Amino acid sequence: MKLVPALTWTLESGVSPALDPRLMPLLEAIGATGSLAAAVDARDMSYRAGWGLLREYGRKFGAPLVVFERGRGARLDDAGARLLEANHAAQRRLVRALASLHIDVGPPQVPSRIADTPLVIAASHDLALASLRDLAPGERAPAFDLSFMGSLNALMQFAERRADIAGFHVPAGAKPSDLAPFRRWLDPRRDRLVDVVLREQGLILPRGNPSRVRAFRDIAAKKLRFVNRQIGSGTRLLIERMVADAHLDPRTVRGYSHEEFTHPAVAATVASGAADVGFGLRAAAAERDLSFVPLVHERYFLAVRAADVHTTRLSALLALLRGDHFAKVVSTLAGYAAPHPGRVVRVSALAREQPAGAY
Repeated sequence: MKLVPALTWTLESGVSPALDPRLMPLLEAIGATGSLAAAVDARDMSYRAGWGLLREYGRKFGAPLVVFERGRGARLDDAGARLLEANHAAQRRLVRALASLHIDVGPPQVPSRIADTPLVIAASHDLALASLRDLAPGERAPAFDLSFMGSLNALMQFAERRADIAGFHVPAGAKPSDLAPFRRWLDPRRDRLVDVVLREQGLILPRGNPSRVRAFRDIAAKKLRFVNRQIGSGTRLLIERMVADAHLDPRTVRGYSHEEFTHPAVAATVASGAADVGFGLRAAAAERDLSFVPLVHERYFLAVRAADVHTTRLSALLALLRGDHFAKVVSTLAGYAAPHPGRVVRVSALAREQPAGAY
């Protein structure tokens, strides 16, 4: 058995004890889900414990860590975002040094993970990608640090070498103008793309679609309450394009400024009755037994560096994507398909159409 050191934080005076080890994972989950209820559930905490933890450290730091907005869930405030970013940065800088410091106790054991620096993955939220953290580890399972954020933010972190990999999604057959925001952060010579999944997005509605919504124009015409995605996400870019194609003024869409940070959060908002319609994954709608109107097929990619494709860490991740466990997860998600998971392609593949019938 091996004991390894872990990163902890204390106030500069050194008098107070280390920060509660539950705080950083809770902030991470809130950033990913946009909801305290979902975050405490993901971290196996009670709502009362999570609320108390945030209140306690907000008081200690003299600034709130999380902002709660009626009808919009929860988001990290400036202090919480800075704390989480500092923790990520410290982990990335120290992990290599810490990996060489350990104490062996007890009988030797066969390692279950590749002994290497964890891959830092910044990615747009995706249900299949999130499942990678829960797949049964094998001898070749890679260690990775996965953080969810908007597609453009993920690609920016990748381009600035703050992340090893960026996850993002684009509509199949997108116009060059639609791809421009993504291409800005990609270098065709330096980078490669990894196929992950094909998935379906559309309008998420109450069961039975009582308002008979078929397109974005119906949302404005029927004065329905809409729940949007956050600025900078790939889905928000898609929504903005569809609203423009429908010749709609966003100001005519009720709730256009009402934002959520994940597909499940959008579906939960519709299911709760706080909104009449949202836009997101068919799989998120199916999880809540909601109605769904398909509008677009899209591709989810991982951006990687060409020089890393044959490294041990990335090869292990590609093997995981190509494996049976991932295939089983994809098969359970409505509107998902993975015809070529783990396939490495050039950046020019962004502009290609997917074959008809892929879904």
